[in-house]
Amino acid sequence: MGLYFLLLIPPMLLGFYAQWKVKSAFSKMSQIPARMSGAQAARQMLDHGGLSSVGIEQVPGQLSDHYDPRAKVLRLSPDVYSGRSMAALGVACHEAGHAFQDAHNYAPLMIRNAAVPAANFGSGTGMILLMAGLGFGLTSVAWAGVILFAAVVFFQLVNLPVEFDASARAKRELVAQGMIAGNEEQYISKVLNAAALTYVAATLQAVLTLVYYVMLLLNNRR
Repeated sequence: MGLYFLLLIPPMLLGFYAQWKVKSAFSKMSQIPARMSGAQAARQMLDHGGLSSVGIEQVPGQLSDHYDPRAKVLRLSPDVYSGRSMAALGVACHEAGHAFQDAHNYAPLMIRNAAVPAANFGSGTGMILLMAGLGFGLTSVAWAGVILFAAVVFFQLVNLPVEFDASARAKRELVAQGMIAGNEEQYISKVLNAAALTYVAATLQAVLTLVYYVMLLLNNRR
């Protein structure tokens, strides 16, 4: 139990903090006005980069924004799509950054997309096998679960450069195209840095979960 609290509770708390931080940063930066909406900023960024064929759609939800590589569409939440704020510009152009990665075959994105099926399988079936193996004393089954869960860790690790690069592209294009002034980049950074913390927390939690179960199984062998 001591090992559990040492390895798993801190990243779990960091995850809760990161979720609060991103919502807080988005709320505060939503009060800082911008010269255009999030959808307009993303459209300008995409068109300037030769990606006029990439669509932009509004979807329900809060912070439900994402880029769909299969449909080649940016899907933005109402607050981001119509919002004329620094928060809206930051999030919208971050998602546009993923479209740039897709168009230019950015290697970490290609690897991440290829890893999605394995990660989904590992997070579901892997944990089932792990719990069943531990519960019934079937060590080989538990190790199979650990191996499958390692795909989740791999996905989280490769996701970090993908998200960091999309944010860097967003800030660079917003300034270069004059959508924000140079001194306004700090507002965009507050939103994107808070979002980055959620990716770091998720990665840390996945890595330490894997470490915990590996150590648990190794200890059971003694």
